[in-house]
Amino acid sequence: MPRLVLASQSPARLATLKSAGVTPEVVVSGVDEDKVLADATERFGELDPADAVLVLAQAKAEEVAARLEESWADAEAPADGSPAGDGSPEAEAPADVIVVGCDSMLEIDGTIVGKPADAAAARERWRTMRGSKGVLHTGHWVVDLRDDAAGGTGGTLGSTSSTTVWFADIDDDEIDAYVATDEPLHVAGAFTIDGLGGPYVERIEGDHHGVVGISLPLLRELLGDLNIPWRTLRKA
Repeated sequence: MPRLVLASQSPARLATLKSAGVTPEVVVSGVDEDKVLADATERFGELDPADAVLVLAQAKAEEVAARLEESWADAEAPADGSPAGDGSPEAEAPADVIVVGCDSMLEIDGTIVGKPADAAAARERWRTMRGSKGVLHTGHWVVDLRDDAAGGTGGTLGSTSSTTVWFADIDDDEIDAYVATDEPLHVAGAFTIDGLGGPYVERIEGDHHGVVGISLPLLRELLGDLNIPWRTLRKA
């Protein structure tokens, strides 16, 4: 059974995977997202929103993959002679690890919006979004760290899920009450579809899992390209 490592601290992504029978190990990436995007823009020019989230997802997955490989190498021969590894993904060198990184952004009228900086920004965001629509882009990147005996390919690949979201035309009091919950401050686009923001999403076109933060159908396809059937990830 492959061991999936989720390079994200998002509770929603973790919960989505668990609801599908997959319990990943979480190793949060340490990438500087602003620097990653600035470097990519310098190299490739202005990025489309769908490309921007893919660049960030790749950076997160590859940073965690590199950190895991480095820690495994260090653990193989501890300088103090202590036993190698303590059972965590960062301390031992398993043969069957797959790393997945994700990033999400909301596009409104061609402009990328991420997490609001503060409550005032969240309120202003919702006054712009209400009664209109946006596109929630979620980039996915997978790194195959399995060894040859476990079927490893050494592959690294990704893709973006894009879902159109229509927002309810809510009044200022409703916006203020929602922002007061603090939820909009911690999520891309200042809303959730699976939490307190759900009543304010009238409909979507696309994969609702992608709006939550990780598209299960897209991840299944990416893993399939690495010859990993989805069923092999389920614990039961």
